[in-house]
Amino acid sequence: MMTRATGARSWFALVVAILATTVAAVAPSPTAAEAPVDAVDHQAARVLEVRSPLPVPLEMLGSGSGPMVPSVRSVPPPRREPDRRRLVVSAVGDTNLDPAYIPVFGQEGYEYAFAGLDNLFVDDDLSIVNLECAATNAGRPVSKAFTFNCDIGALDVMAAAGVEVANLANNHSADWGRDGLLETRRNVLASGVAPVGVGADAAQAHEPALFDMNGWKVAVLGFGGVVPWADWLATDTTAGMADGDTIETMVAAVERANEVADLVFVTIHWGVELDTTPRPDDVERARAMIDAGADAVFGHHPHRLQPLEFYQGKPIAWSLGNFVWPRLSDAGATTAVARVIVEADGAIDACLIPAFIERSGQPVLQGSHRNGCRPYRAAAPSAS
Repeated sequence: MMTRATGARSWFALVVAILATTVAAVAPSPTAAEAPVDAVDHQAARVLEVRSPLPVPLEMLGSGSGPMVPSVRSVPPPRREPDRRRLVVSAVGDTNLDPAYIPVFGQEGYEYAFAGLDNLFVDDDLSIVNLECAATNAGRPVSKAFTFNCDIGALDVMAAAGVEVANLANNHSADWGRDGLLETRRNVLASGVAPVGVGADAAQAHEPALFDMNGWKVAVLGFGGVVPWADWLATDTTAGMADGDTIETMVAAVERANEVADLVFVTIHWGVELDTTPRPDDVERARAMIDAGADAVFGHHPHRLQPLEFYQGKPIAWSLGNFVWPRLSDAGATTAVARVIVEADGAIDACLIPAFIERSGQPVLQGSHRNGCRPYRAAAPSAS
């Protein structure tokens, strides 16, 4: 004859057996359990609570001093933070690989253009240039005082030298017309360098180049504020370059890039030739972009080196001058590499590494970049 105590123990054994079966059914398989943390969909992960599937009266589970059926929870693994490391970025100004403009390339080859840099672009993490020429066999030259067309084969040499990004939003990349501009973009991309600042329409022209490096998601945007004719600007339906004059569109592009990247860098063609300090309207543009989320701004076009300064803790290289360019004067040959260093904790510092165009088409560093460079901090100029 079954006593009340014996019956309770039997019910309890049945409940435990059912619970064991249920837990086994929901437990992850060895393959899933061994999956790396990064493979877990944290948005979909949920806390599971397994309870007895039978309506067992509480008194049959024992008193407060007896055994109780525990809740079994599957807890998602903790989110792993990115393994961020120091990021080193180099940016330079006007880079021209047109052999008709710099004839020495015909004798020395295009490697000559990068031979004085002590592998600087190879040793850093990200290198950005302003490519001041078309690179195309399509179209024909437009009617203007200077038109530049780089040798397409030179793009591969530039990529091998360590360049990752080329800004095409300037007053020479469309020297061979819209067809030439679009082919230039395709040729740069085919070389392994990311083109920025131009596109088949305004949307593409304002798209950033995106990189995953050293645990950071990095975006690079290009803008052109020096426009020979208004129809060089991209529209919703026509090819061209990203507008580098209109603050609203520039800010909108920076904000979109900031939504998908940890760091946003801007390379922009602006200013007035031969100026040695920035104009107030460009100061306003730079500050607006940094307020919108840009982490550094690299300027070019004046053909003169201008200061590197900070605003809200973010560096602005107002003009990086000529880089791969003929040696026309000492002032025009004085140049620099903007070096931006982002530490693992997000701290940003920057400086200018001096360089000089000792012979046409060949900038030479003045000292080794491997020694680092002394951070140069100065108050940003007044907007007035």
